[in-house]
Amino acid sequence: MTKLPELLPVSSAPLIDSHCHLSDERLKPDLNTLLAHAKTTGVVSLVNIGTSLQESKEVIQQAETYRGIYATVGVHPHEVASEGVPLVEDICSLAAHPKVIGLGETGLDYYYEHTDRSQQKQSLVAHIIAAHSLGLPLIIHSREGEEDLLKIFQDNERLLSDAPGVIHCFSGSASFAQQALALGFYISLSGIITFKKSIDLQEIVKMIPLDKLLIETDAPYLAPVPKRGKPNEPAYVYYTAQKLAELKGISLEEVGKVTTNNFFTLFKKAAKNKEFLQ
Repeated sequence: MTKLPELLPVSSAPLIDSHCHLSDERLKPDLNTLLAHAKTTGVVSLVNIGTSLQESKEVIQQAETYRGIYATVGVHPHEVASEGVPLVEDICSLAAHPKVIGLGETGLDYYYEHTDRSQQKQSLVAHIIAAHSLGLPLIIHSREGEEDLLKIFQDNERLLSDAPGVIHCFSGSASFAQQALALGFYISLSGIITFKKSIDLQEIVKMIPLDKLLIETDAPYLAPVPKRGKPNEPAYVYYTAQKLAELKGISLEEVGKVTTNNFFTLFKKAAKNKEFLQ
């Protein structure tokens, strides 16, 4: 095994990185080291995200190889342009795997618009139908498409359960947060909350109930302060948890305890067969 990177502080409470991309070429070559590093900081489990059906197969394989890694199946809005709108049955087929605990990431991205908006919407609805069929939560990507996202959620509210999923890497408006929470969604916070310019987001975080929050890295993207400019990794969820504790005026241990409990409350398939990094 490669020598561990510099040691980080260790949380005395368990932390879960609820969203990372271990199949990314920046992380995959040294996965054993990254997982060992994560464990040293108190990370006990993590969720490896599928962004295309093809990548989802690799994500599942990684979850099969390592204890403590869960997988999701989905087509990112950027990938719909090349992969096409996924068939519900194809999503369901892959998601039947015992270590697949959610569907996504899916959603709307009107910032880059690599994919036609209509196709993005169709893909999202396919994921919603599959999620309802399987009883799995959605992992939602949202960038500058809040109004259309909420309309799709409201139009399909019958298919959304009491805990329909999570808005990952939240950086949206207070209104969007409130409406998503009202629909039953959880909100996941990334390293963005540590950025100096994220004052508005930090104020929104203070208003979100602690029992509706998850934490994530979105590794290898969005490394938190003080690791900005480096590839992100699951161990760095520690810094997001630390900032959340500061914003909420509670201990890091309480953040770890509550967000881990929230994770297993939302991802019921993981709760039935808890696995921890070894």
